[in-house]
Amino acid sequence: MSQAAAQSKKVSFRAKESTACPICDENHQKEQMFQGGGRLIAGKLAQDLRRLYEKNRKFGRVSPLDYVMTVCPRCLYSSFPKDWNALNPADNEAIRMATDARRSYIEKILGPLDFTQDRQIVLGAASYLLGMDCYQLRGVSVAPTPKKAVCAIRAAWYFSDLHEEFPHIGYDKIRDLLYQKAAVIYGYTLELMQNGNEPVDQAAGMLGPDTDNNWGFDGVIYLNAFLTKKFKDQMAPKPEDQVLLLSRAKRTLARLYGSGKASKGKPGPIVEMTRELYDEYNAILEAMGGEK
Repeated sequence: MSQAAAQSKKVSFRAKESTACPICDENHQKEQMFQGGGRLIAGKLAQDLRRLYEKNRKFGRVSPLDYVMTVCPRCLYSSFPKDWNALNPADNEAIRMATDARRSYIEKILGPLDFTQDRQIVLGAASYLLGMDCYQLRGVSVAPTPKKAVCAIRAAWYFSDLHEEFPHIGYDKIRDLLYQKAAVIYGYTLELMQNGNEPVDQAAGMLGPDTDNNWGFDGVIYLNAFLTKKFKDQMAPKPEDQVLLLSRAKRTLARLYGSGKASKGKPGPIVEMTRELYDEYNAILEAMGGEK
């Protein structure tokens, strides 16, 4: 079989240049996805802005998200490629010191991992959990909060898929916990967009939350409202607190919807989904006695 024919049956390839880990100096060849060739069969856009992909008869399961995070196979340091080397000495030391804890934490959830192997659903899930863990130790200069939000919701998607494949392991509980974490962190991100305590523009190109459409800061506003509605009981157990929580999210959503109607450049799908979510908010708040 020719090299071209062999490549036509593969989903990914290894970069020729080595990637050196800034934490432990390990070298590895980063795995990247081939483009084109009918590998991706795009499906519908889910309500949480996830692009669903159909299973490919030739290639099986294919997901661009598998290859986004750079992960060191030795110390399990994980980050978006842009931030891989953007470490100050304090961040570097904190991540290095947490190596054993990071490995123990991830193996308790997903078992032993080998990031020298080709990425698949388990390594994809692990890459985002590890990303959340590492960004927890990063300084404000890399805008860790919005990046943790993206890692959290993508990890939730992975555990949703894992639960479908292995329904008796309890991955649904991890999925729901990650969605709740995403809800909280998207709320923090929205605050940062307003108070400027982190340079959130540093995350503009990777806010996604998926890879096919980067909805940017509009996506942050929408997802904050979507996740707040979905997890209002966990975020605010008292009904009166729920009304306040929902009212704040609705006002922000209203501004997004208003700007969408006023701007022809605003992507149609998110404007329509915002309108539907806004209507849902009105119905929920009316049933709870109206806004306070």
